[in-house]
Amino acid sequence: MEDFVKAMQILVKYSKEKYPIHCEHDYLYFNIKWKLISKDDKLLLKKYGFFKDKEYDGGGIGSFRYGSC
Repeated sequence: MEDFVKAMQILVKYSKEKYPIHCEHDYLYFNIKWKLISKDDKLLLKKYGFFKDKEYDGGGIGSFRYGSC
């Protein structure tokens, strides 16, 4: 849970959208462009289980680590 909170603290810096999150089955998706995230923050996000999404137009951020919906 602590890693998830740390990841959210990073991601909030990169999105001002009202609804940036999408979840289906075991996949958590953020409509935040990976290319906009700093190198250091990308390293931390990877550590916390997030990666560059290739499912939804390849531009966002995804994770399978945090359960299912």
